[in-house]
Amino acid sequence: MNDALPLLEAKNIFKVFQKGGKRVEVLKGVNLKIDSGSMIAIVGPSGVGKSTLLYILGTLEKPSVGNILYHGENLYEKSPDELAKLRNNKLGFVFQFHYLLTEFNAIENIMIPALICGWDKKKAREASMEILIKVGLQDRMQHKPGELSGGEQQRVAVARSLIMNPEILLADEPTGNLDSKTGNELQELLFEFNKEMNTTIIIVTHNETLAGRLNKIIHIQDGKIVN
Repeated sequence: MNDALPLLEAKNIFKVFQKGGKRVEVLKGVNLKIDSGSMIAIVGPSGVGKSTLLYILGTLEKPSVGNILYHGENLYEKSPDELAKLRNNKLGFVFQFHYLLTEFNAIENIMIPALICGWDKKKAREASMEILIKVGLQDRMQHKPGELSGGEQQRVAVARSLIMNPEILLADEPTGNLDSKTGNELQELLFEFNKEMNTTIIIVTHNETLAGRLNKIIHIQDGKIVN
């Protein structure tokens, strides 16, 4: 493995959708390099392809043209099973909506990626308890999502995304549904994980204050990166 390589690289990414019989070109030749441990903001008006780019970087979407390289390896040459394993072990995802399973409590929701990976329940529970303490929810372990505030639910979602200690955390408007105080608390939590665990964090956001605090801002306009 060549340490000189960027952690993640997008090369000539195009994405085309068919909508109502029309061809819609969302991304138009995006090139991007992301180094290990960095914090990146992807910004721009609604509908310009920010989330689409994030999903392609995280292998949730496949580009129409172009490649995503992870440690120099082309991700889209991997099989679906290999990509699923990579997403579970190396990538963490946080969305605007938390997508917690309502029938499970906080600690059970966080355990899910570890159990999928084959950890035994004792190890998964211990790791989940540890990360719940880190996000300040040690008193809410047995609460189900419906018994948690919006901010608490999003903290559980962040904890779930980090249980496998991923190299990369991809976040799509993670504070979009939170009030400013709760949103600021969640931002600080992300900065702490970046500092303590060297987690590379890529955030799609409309929050200019948050974007301004990150290492690099990627502006998307008309499907392209602009300065």
